[in-house]
Amino acid sequence: MFFEVILETLANIVIFMITSLGYFGIVLAMAIESACIPLPSEIIMPFSGFLVHKGVFDFWLVSLAGGFGCLVGSMIAYWIGHWKGEEWVRLLIRKYGKFILVFEYELDDAIHWFKKYGSAIAFTSRLLPVVRTFISLPAGISGMDVKKFAFYTFVGSFIWSTLLAYVGVKLGENWDTLGTYFHKFDAVIFLVFLALGGLYIYHKLHKHKKHKLKNKK
Repeated sequence: MFFEVILETLANIVIFMITSLGYFGIVLAMAIESACIPLPSEIIMPFSGFLVHKGVFDFWLVSLAGGFGCLVGSMIAYWIGHWKGEEWVRLLIRKYGKFILVFEYELDDAIHWFKKYGSAIAFTSRLLPVVRTFISLPAGISGMDVKKFAFYTFVGSFIWSTLLAYVGVKLGENWDTLGTYFHKFDAVIFLVFLALGGLYIYHKLHKHKKHKLKNKK
């Protein structure tokens, strides 16, 4: 039940942003996700891609909006890490993270990845779930060159946004077949969110549960 409530809430937020604000809604939603607030791109971009199929958006403008939104949010997180430092970020997550499904061990994972792979992870992390959301903080904390960070972030985010938007386009192209069984537009949204956004949230909650059980031992 809790899982369904979260999924429905995120769905409503994404639908409102994109249908009300157009391309700017995509930029805003992706910026929120990349600023370490889990509004999954796995929901945002496929829905945007579906609207490309419906003729509402242009595919490449959608991809650019997604990439630019990621860059904006990532730069916010980068400068928070750079100016405030690791201890302040940890304190903030400990106090408020649970309310938006952000946990301290996720920051630990991002720091570990950044230390292990260096600046290259600023690019490759954009193609990885969960880590992509948090990698900007350790990049800022470590003082990575901001120009390199911005470049790698945008390129990786643009690729990720394009791939997810394409998923939404293909879903739309095959909707005539699926339409025999689903007749309402809301069913399309539910299908996308259940398959992609649902997996994202399930992964976060399952990982958090395993982490808590591990700490109890």
